[in-house]
Amino acid sequence: MGDLGQIFKAYDIRGVIPDTLDASVARAIGAAFAHVVDGGEIVVAHDMRPSSPELAAAFAEGASGQGVNVVMAGLGSTDLLYFASGKLGVPGAMFTASHNPAQYNGIKMCRAGAAPISADTGLSEIRALAEKGVPAYDGPPGTVTERDLLADYAAHLRSLVDLSGIRRLKVVVDAGNGMGGYTVPAVLGGGLLDALPLEIVPLYFELDGTFPNHPANPMDAENIVDLQAKVRETGADIGLAFDGDADRCFVVDERGEPVSPSAITALVAVQELAKEPGATVIHNLITSSAVAEIVRERGGVPVRTRVGHSYIKATMAETGAIFGGEHSAHYYFRDFWKADTGMLAAMYVLRVLGNDARSLSGITAEYARYAASGEINSEVADQAERAAAVEAAFAGREGVASVDHLDGLTVTLATGGWFNLRASNTEPLLRLNVEAPDAEAMAELRDEVLAIVRA
Repeated sequence: MGDLGQIFKAYDIRGVIPDTLDASVARAIGAAFAHVVDGGEIVVAHDMRPSSPELAAAFAEGASGQGVNVVMAGLGSTDLLYFASGKLGVPGAMFTASHNPAQYNGIKMCRAGAAPISADTGLSEIRALAEKGVPAYDGPPGTVTERDLLADYAAHLRSLVDLSGIRRLKVVVDAGNGMGGYTVPAVLGGGLLDALPLEIVPLYFELDGTFPNHPANPMDAENIVDLQAKVRETGADIGLAFDGDADRCFVVDERGEPVSPSAITALVAVQELAKEPGATVIHNLITSSAVAEIVRERGGVPVRTRVGHSYIKATMAETGAIFGGEHSAHYYFRDFWKADTGMLAAMYVLRVLGNDARSLSGITAEYARYAASGEINSEVADQAERAAAVEAAFAGREGVASVDHLDGLTVTLATGGWFNLRASNTEPLLRLNVEAPDAEAMAELRDEVLAIVRA
């Protein structure tokens, strides 16, 4: 098959269609996946990208050729695939490139029970086998059967968060022509299950993997402009934006203003801690300091971890954590096989809002305690050299409370401010996140670090 290093990433597979990822590559990966997970059955789902059905079918062909039975779930979000893996107790593969542009596709894979597969937990082995070819198999091929799991997925989420008794809410949802256009009507609408007291105002629900309206990446402020405008125009209570594979959900309040994922993490954590006092909540190291503070205030145990779903899920398994949140709007629930689901996080927010007379901005104000820069990327020739220069400038300085290397470089100030500088795994970039007690202090710290990084 040749070298597949270009498409195998730390947590998943991403490639350009058909230059680096096509049906033959998917077939080889399917055979390797079947060999590595060593189970009698797997489940496969795919998003709405034009290439996804062909790639999913080729993957299934490769896996069934190894004697593995394949359940083809068809169209689905990534969290629907995790649901299927958890509910059926089988490994799974999701064909999606998430928020990447239309020319990309990829594969997210998991073991039975939605357990993550990353470079150090099987992905490297799958790559090696796909490149050299799996050992010859001369037994009978497995079966390939289709199964629609959308209604089961929706019913499971409804069983975790009861929205039936909330006050009526007007909710604008921007699906970005991604899989939210498929899952939102099933979960929040009245098509498959009983209607909820929600008026859904849809934006770009048509499934279209060419993304004709805007990229399905709500983390980019440009891509939520339409959602913000529609919330203001319609007088909606809340706006939700999903990424391409609908595993992440971004929230805007009734003013059309973005609600930070850190505030959503804190809001959901409070709800989970009310359900299970003293529980552990995971947060990655670039979520707001407010998250750990609020978890402690509510009697919970905050645990800080590296950025990335495999680290979050592993730490959840180690600690028995009830919930985990990331700055990137990935939200992980113990009740959802420790997997991430933006839809479930959205339902928690809707329940809180629907049981409170206050507006969303009024509710979330208590969770937004600091000024944050957001992620700032700088292209540099030598990531390690620039990071070392920043550390040299701050280490030992008066007013620096701590320096750690859990994930990149984190410097915490005695005043409560901090910054994290992390190298991209795939590009010559350093990613900077800064937080401080107020906007002026944040800007001062941000500018000082950037001046060194970009010197």
